[in-house]
Amino acid sequence: MVLLRTTAGDIDIELWSKEAPKACRNFIQLCMEEYYNNTIFHRVVPGFIVQGGDPTGTGSGGESIYGAPFKDEFHSRLRFNRRGLVAMANAGPHDNGSQFFFTLGRADELNNKHTIFGKVCYMDKNPSLTEAAMLPINNLTYFLVYALKNTFS
Repeated sequence: MVLLRTTAGDIDIELWSKEAPKACRNFIQLCMEEYYNNTIFHRVVPGFIVQGGDPTGTGSGGESIYGAPFKDEFHSRLRFNRRGLVAMANAGPHDNGSQFFFTLGRADELNNKHTIFGKVCYMDKNPSLTEAAMLPINNLTYFLVYALKNTFS
């Protein structure tokens, strides 16, 4: 379990370490190293995704804990069939680093392109968390990340 404490409210994420062990280990380790602290959600597409995890805030930065991009982990039961799924952002096959996103609706076009590694299980009832108000206007959407449970320790 991971808590994202954003300026727009809290988001709790449940991780699926059995289905996506490399992605979960990467995410947890980056959280514990405070890698994501004081970064922004740099990309918001209403009704589609909210993306973050880039320390440069541009969408072109970030690295994995493995020192290089890691391979995709697709699981037959995990599909982009609903809101609230958490997945690795990438620029192509097997190009996973530190960036991640969560879905704001069904996104079938992302199946077998992005590793799903968790789900949002709680989000403050703040409409700005899922709407265009989260766009990084004046870089206002910073967040702190807390690993509440490390399934790898």
